[in-house]
Amino acid sequence: MSSVDLSIVVPTYCEADNIENLVRAIGKALAHVSFSHEILVVDDDSPDGIVGVVERLSEEFPVRILVPRDRPRDLSLSVMDGIQAAASERVLVMDADLSHPPDCIPAMYQALEADPGVFVLGSRYVESGSFDRDWSLWRFFNSHIATLLTRPLVNCRDPMSGFFAFHRTRIEGVRLNPIGYKIGLELMVRGRFTGVREIPIRFQDRAIGESKMNFTQQVYFLRHLRRLYTARFGSLGEFINYGLVGASGFIVDLVFYFLFQWLGLSHQWARALSFWPAVSWNWQLNRAATFGERKRRPRARQWMEFVLTSLLGFTLNWGVYVTLTGRYPFFDDYRLLALVAGIGVASVFNFVMSSLYVYNEKRL
Repeated sequence: MSSVDLSIVVPTYCEADNIENLVRAIGKALAHVSFSHEILVVDDDSPDGIVGVVERLSEEFPVRILVPRDRPRDLSLSVMDGIQAAASERVLVMDADLSHPPDCIPAMYQALEADPGVFVLGSRYVESGSFDRDWSLWRFFNSHIATLLTRPLVNCRDPMSGFFAFHRTRIEGVRLNPIGYKIGLELMVRGRFTGVREIPIRFQDRAIGESKMNFTQQVYFLRHLRRLYTARFGSLGEFINYGLVGASGFIVDLVFYFLFQWLGLSHQWARALSFWPAVSWNWQLNRAATFGERKRRPRARQWMEFVLTSLLGFTLNWGVYVTLTGRYPFFDDYRLLALVAGIGVASVFNFVMSSLYVYNEKRL
């Protein structure tokens, strides 16, 4: 049995200027608690000298550092390495930038002790919780949109939080496949937890250093979200993702549909030609996102297969459009509705053909 009651895992990259303040803040917050702890810093091979800083702090605090090698630089992988190396079965994960308040660690530990089966989450969006009011409007909406996208996966108010605690036995034997920075969401969806317990926190934006959240991380999040939808809902998850890709393709289709008419083509010819840029757009996104976990055949071959199957769907699409606009005055007056109707009829057919034929090979 480990003599450490709680392992605090802190993933880092270029956080040498923050780590001492964090370690000292944790030490102060836990100075008079009844449980023992360790701080495990897992660094992505930063060039800022953080190893020396942690080694110096280890003379005063129960802190150690792990620097994994021979793997991609990734926050989620750092957290996973930390979980595996933790001395305790009770693990708490927090950021190094002082955005997560160490004063909340005792309450999170007590919640975990009261019910080892729950996933304990430091939450900004429950009663008494709050976030930094200096957030830009873009960051505020970005956070809330991301939260909305995760609603079908988890039942909590702040699924994007990176401040959480859990019992390691709840993920033993579970196949984890994280990417990016939302490892907490990965654990909640795939782990064997009885529920989520949210502890209110005051989220404070970092004062030193730069945020790691950039466009690349946002793309990683969307890829991660697709993986989790597929894990939770199976083919339905792929269909949801396929529908989202199709919605973006619809915008491309619509732009070219009106563009070709503006250039002087009839609406029937515009409808026929706008198919090609839209189908190429959908093929690439489905290759990268919807069916990204499947083996990838050569691009030219797979594009041709996607086009051929889409042409069959387009035949249905075109037939519905021409029939509605040719036979019914209402749809001739509102051709956009006929366009949408045709796309809807073809979508289910295209998904089935894509799943069974174009992207049919699973990864090993």
